[in-house]
Amino acid sequence: MPLRNADVMKFLAVWEMVHEMADEGMKASIERGKTTEKGEMASDPGAFVDGLAAIIDEKKDAIKAELIEGKDAEFDKDDSATARAVDEVRFEVAELRGKLESMSATLDAIQAKL
Repeated sequence: MPLRNADVMKFLAVWEMVHEMADEGMKASIERGKTTEKGEMASDPGAFVDGLAAIIDEKKDAIKAELIEGKDAEFDKDDSATARAVDEVRFEVAELRGKLESMSATLDAIQAKL
């Protein structure tokens, strides 16, 4: 069965919708978590997830502030494990970039045939 342009567009639209739903769910969880007490987190799995989301959001904001100020405390240390981890991430990003370029070329070829 040939792949149609409409199929690709529908897939990408659904993918975007899933990400949007996840983003909205995370935002709602963060807001609920801001009012969660530590005792609640221990006894209620939902409260734990919400509280954790709020804590992670605070950390994200702190990291943003550090980056804006030009600080990078996490990577200022001469840590070979950190350097290896960064190299692995760079490799994976390069792999993803290559796959995206391949997908783009394939989509261009499909579109040209249609």
